[in-house]
Amino acid sequence: MTIRREKDESGVSRRGFIAGASAATAATVLQAKTALGYQANSKVSIGLIGCGGRGTWITNLFKEHGGYEIAAVHDYFQDKVDAAGDKFGVDASARFTGLKGYEKLLEKVDAIVVESPPYFHPEQAAAGVAAGKHVYVAKPIAVDVPGCKSIEQSGADATKAGLCFLIDFQTRADPFYIESIRRVHEENALGSLAFGESTYHAGVPWVRQKEAALEAATNPEARLTAWGVDQILSGDIITEQNIHTIDVMSWIMDAPPVCAFGTGGRKVRDYGNCWDTFSITFKYADNVGIAFSSRQFNGHGSKPDGIRNRMFGVDGVLETAYGGDTLIRGKNFYRGGSSPAIYKDGAATNIATFHKSIQEGDCKNPTVAPSVRSNLCTILGRTAAYKGEIVRWEDLIKCDVKLDPKLTGLKS
Repeated sequence: MTIRREKDESGVSRRGFIAGASAATAATVLQAKTALGYQANSKVSIGLIGCGGRGTWITNLFKEHGGYEIAAVHDYFQDKVDAAGDKFGVDASARFTGLKGYEKLLEKVDAIVVESPPYFHPEQAAAGVAAGKHVYVAKPIAVDVPGCKSIEQSGADATKAGLCFLIDFQTRADPFYIESIRRVHEENALGSLAFGESTYHAGVPWVRQKEAALEAATNPEARLTAWGVDQILSGDIITEQNIHTIDVMSWIMDAPPVCAFGTGGRKVRDYGNCWDTFSITFKYADNVGIAFSSRQFNGHGSKPDGIRNRMFGVDGVLETAYGGDTLIRGKNFYRGGSSPAIYKDGAATNIATFHKSIQEGDCKNPTVAPSVRSNLCTILGRTAAYKGEIVRWEDLIKCDVKLDPKLTGLKS
């Protein structure tokens, strides 16, 4: 559900770095027949759960792939369901609404694509696996620790049941990110690590939700519409949006942090209850600190902005930029390259991987574990900032408190 295509107050799209299209990396090589019984190039029927902007955008990519049939759609709101249903030619009998309408959708598809507000991801993914469906999930996967553990369990259950379960991080499908971080891990390209930086600086992404957010206190449906500025439904910006850069941090470090501490607040936005800035220090083993910061307000042309990571070692520096250049400077120089269309290309690659895995019966589901760890990192940082104190990883993962949005007044 993250990184909406809306424009910020300066007119720059949140996905402004993301233009152009190159689907060459999305090619698949299909076996003639697999253990799951899928014929080569046979279509996988999918059900879309969440018919907002991101959901309909990514469903276009599933359609463009050619290996999928859009068989059913679900959203809480009838108008969104009908708009998506009309767009993708879904019969009226396969359009479902309400909080639980996705349960009926499960009866009509081979796989589900979960693009609903993040709070709902664990429940919907678990229902998909329990119903014997392959599952494709948007990030973030959850808004709390129990939700992360639920996704972890669903991924394990899917593997045991011979089902594919993929979590959609575009950076992890990008060849320059993959190769540069491989060199850090396997060739010690940076030498001993010293410190790092992880940033997500962007404009206001939820302008269109302002009116609904102002009604949310008295109108539960308006609150659901304004989920992007609701702390519980979205997980706050550090989980809902900033997970992209925190995932790269976690990928580089290849281990959980020891602890985190920091601050933040709602400094500019005057609607909803999400913060619009976080500043966190993540402490890793060997006293390696990574300074994370984010904003969701006008940066007045300050650079660099966007989704960036830098990792400093005694032999070099790794630099990554979502939609920009990824390279290693120093003793073990790696030129890398730029991926201006990473948003579309990364998603297209993941969609192709999902189809290929289903065709070949490859149910190892390697995206689950790293996605769970990254999501937990966002919750660690958020918890530390909310509390204004140091929070240790070992204490966080013991937390069994499930966030309760109190969705009274909504139709089931």
